[in-house]
Amino acid sequence: MSNETKQDVFEDLVEELANAYIALDGEGIGEDLTNEDKQAYLKDYDAALPDDLPVIPELIGKYLKMWKHDHGDLFQAFDEGTSASLDGTKWESVQDWFSDAKDSFDTFARAWLLGVWRVEETGEVVKL
Repeated sequence: MSNETKQDVFEDLVEELANAYIALDGEGIGEDLTNEDKQAYLKDYDAALPDDLPVIPELIGKYLKMWKHDHGDLFQAFDEGTSASLDGTKWESVQDWFSDAKDSFDTFARAWLLGVWRVEETGEVVKL
């Protein structure tokens, strides 16, 4: 495994494309790749969402939003999965998900920290 980030690899690719363009005097590559173009691509890439967003059920997303907005404590979100209710829903199913889903605590924590996840049932991307 490399210590390079996706951003590092992307920057190397953009640099190589720019060098190839220069070496060919711009022939056959299309429009000029200016430094401004390069910086715009790097900025867009840096702002883009990760490829591997956490995937959580819709109910777990509601639970995450509730705790993040109302309480803001990840530890309590893990600890109190059955004591809260939202929209009339009992959270026993939240505890079940934490108990049954593979890597559920890690997945929930990643969604919590990133503030973005993919809804398991619909594929929708949700941002806090």
